[in-house]
Amino acid sequence: MPRRAIPDEKQRRRQHWAWYMYDFGFSAYAAIILLAVYATYFKNQVVGGADGSRLWGLALGSAMVVVAILSPILGAYADFSASKKRLLLIFSVLSWVFTALLFFVQKGDVLIGFVFFVLAEIGYRASQVFYNSLLPDIASPDEIGQVSGNGWTIGSVGGVVSLLFILPPIVLTRSNPALNLLMVRGSFIFAAVFYAICGSLLFLRVKETRKGRTLPPGETFLSVSIKRLVQTFKAVRHFRQFILFIIAFLIYNDGILMALDFAAIIGATLFGMTQTQLILFMVLVEVTSIFGAYLFSLLGEKVGFKKALLLALVMMILLVIWMIFNPSLTGYFIIGGLAGFALTGVQAVSRTMAGLFAPVSKSAEFFGFFAVAGRSTSFIGPTLFGLLAAGLTNYFQQGSVAALVAEQEGTRAGIAVIALFLMVGLVLLLFVNEKRARQAAEQYAPAMD
Repeated sequence: MPRRAIPDEKQRRRQHWAWYMYDFGFSAYAAIILLAVYATYFKNQVVGGADGSRLWGLALGSAMVVVAILSPILGAYADFSASKKRLLLIFSVLSWVFTALLFFVQKGDVLIGFVFFVLAEIGYRASQVFYNSLLPDIASPDEIGQVSGNGWTIGSVGGVVSLLFILPPIVLTRSNPALNLLMVRGSFIFAAVFYAICGSLLFLRVKETRKGRTLPPGETFLSVSIKRLVQTFKAVRHFRQFILFIIAFLIYNDGILMALDFAAIIGATLFGMTQTQLILFMVLVEVTSIFGAYLFSLLGEKVGFKKALLLALVMMILLVIWMIFNPSLTGYFIIGGLAGFALTGVQAVSRTMAGLFAPVSKSAEFFGFFAVAGRSTSFIGPTLFGLLAAGLTNYFQQGSVAALVAEQEGTRAGIAVIALFLMVGLVLLLFVNEKRARQAAEQYAPAMD
C-alpha cells in the first residue's frame, strides 16, 4: 500500500504512543460513565426502577443513531480535506464538556441526565471513527495488527487507572450518603479531565500522511463529501468480503455493546452490587481486558485474525449463557473477568480487520462505513435490552410477582438477547475470506492515489 513514510523510528514511536494515550484517556469515559458509575447512577438515582433500564437503552440508541448518520459524510469530508484530527478534536471536546456537566445531574433530573449523556456519548462514539481512521497514518499494513492491539491494551490500562483513582474517595465516604453521592458525581468530572489530558498528546504529535485537496469550481465540502460517499458505497460493493465482514460485525457488535453497556445494571439488579463492588468488578474486567486485546492480536498475527475473532466470540457466547443461569455474585465476578478477556479480543481484532480490509487512500471513509455498520444497528441491541427488561418486568409484576424478582427475570431475558446476537454474528463471520479481503484492499489502493 503506498503511503508517505514516517521519517524515522523515533518519530514513529512517538506517534504510536500519542495514539495509544488517546485510547488510554477515553477509556476513563468508558470505565466510569458507561460501565461502573453513571449507568447505575442514572438508572437508580436519577430515574429509579426498571424504567431506568429502558431510558438508558434509549439514550444509548439515540446517540448511536446520530453517529450513524454523521459518520459517513464526515468521513468522506475528512479524507478529502485531510481533517481527521480536526474532526477528532471537535467531537472530543463535545464529549469532554458534557461528560463534566453530568456532575450537575441529580435525583429526578431525568431530562438533563438523558440529554447530557447523549451529547457526551455522541462525542465519544464519533471521535472513535476519526481516531481509528488515523491508524493507517501511523502504522504500515504489516504492523496495523500490533499497533491496534497495543492501543486496546493500553486503553484497558487507562480504564483500570481511572477506576483506581475514583475508588478510594467513594469507599471512604460510604458512611456519609450525601458526601458519598458527591464523590460519585465528582467522578464524572474526573473522567472528563482524565480523557482530555491524556487525549491531547495525539493532537500535538500525530500527523495525517495525506494532504487535503482543493475544492473544484462550484463545489462545496458538503457536495464533494456526498459525491465521495457515493463513490465509496459503489466501491464498497466490489469489496464483497468486506461487506460480509461488516454484516457479521454489525450483529455481533450489538451483542458486545449490550454486554458492556448493561454490565453494571445486570450486576446491580441480579446481585444487588453496591457502587464499590461495581467499581471493583469493572477493575477486574479492565485488567483482564489488557491481556485479551494483546493476546488475541498476537494470535491473529500467527493463525489469522478471523480465527482469533471466532475464538473470542465462542468464548463470549459461552460466558453469556453461563450468566443467564449463574446464581451467585462470585460467579458473576468470574464471568466478568473472563468476559473482559474475550470481549476486548473481539473489539481489537475487529478494528484490526477493518483497517486491513480498507484501502489506505479512503481509510476515513471505510472506517466511517465501519462505524455506520456498527452504529446504524447498534441502537437496536441496547434499546431492545432496555425495552425488553422493562416490559417483562411490568408483565411479571402484573402476575403478582415481587418487583425485584420481576426485574431480575426481565434482565435475564435481556441477557439471552445478547447471546442471540453473538451467535448470529459468529455464523455469518464463518463465510468471510480474510485473504481475499486483504488482497482487494491492496489492489484497490494504487488506483485511488
